[in-house]
Amino acid sequence: MIYDCIVIGTGPAGISASITLKIHNKNFLLLGNKKLSEKINKAERILNYPGLPSISGKGLSEAFESHLREMEIQITEKMATSVIPMGDNYAVTAQTDFYETKSVIFAAGVTSVPLVKNEEKLLGKGISYCATCDGGLYKGKKIAVISTNPRFFHEVKYLSELAETLYFFPAYKNESVIFPDNVKTTDSFPETAEGEDRLSGILLKNGRRLEVCGLFCLRDCISPKTLLPGLELNEGHIAVDRGMKTNLTGCFACGDCTGRPYQYVKAAGEGNVAALGVIEYLEKGAFNQ
Repeated sequence: MIYDCIVIGTGPAGISASITLKIHNKNFLLLGNKKLSEKINKAERILNYPGLPSISGKGLSEAFESHLREMEIQITEKMATSVIPMGDNYAVTAQTDFYETKSVIFAAGVTSVPLVKNEEKLLGKGISYCATCDGGLYKGKKIAVISTNPRFFHEVKYLSELAETLYFFPAYKNESVIFPDNVKTTDSFPETAEGEDRLSGILLKNGRRLEVCGLFCLRDCISPKTLLPGLELNEGHIAVDRGMKTNLTGCFACGDCTGRPYQYVKAAGEGNVAALGVIEYLEKGAFNQ
């Protein structure tokens, strides 16, 4: 199956884009977190969302969920790990799955800075973003895992079952979790990934060095530059025009990933514009066939 569009991200921008695509009867896939946006869920009060004065973040998230259910829009809870141009289409890998689409909408929010120095340099050379994709390469070996969200625990558990030793570095409190004996934790955090052509170890902030041959960086979003090489950026954000078009044909972006202001209402508006851009793009392609 070739989708009309794949939307990456389940914040206000991705939700808005998906609603517009649904209204126009497009065949699309929405990739992201079924709990939607962690940023929204943690917001105490939102004062500038039209029609919903002084709503809590949890309340807004529940309204989004209700709207998605009413329109029968499903969320595929997988993280996109690469977007590859394929002539007139794109291939999107999401962990172990592979999808083909005529267009892409990036709506994954603000991308975190690299978790360790040399992360991009050693990506694919010992550093990975996907446990189920690459875990088998490290069976019986020493590896490390950095996780920014408890929802990745199943991937950590999977890796622990493969590795001889797993050094685990959660960027959150996890007092209630009981790990097997081969999982080690420390009171410091990785600072630098070491190695030239291949990862050879990680240096912790306290100066201690751990010899590992694999490092898994598990987080909610990945740098757009890493996801899709050739995508034009502007000060770390995806460069778009007023129609939310990027420099790559058939590729659109919306929300916080396109730059400030980081506002929910701005993100939702851009999601609508991006989806309308996709619809126009698809119609032009149909007429040219």
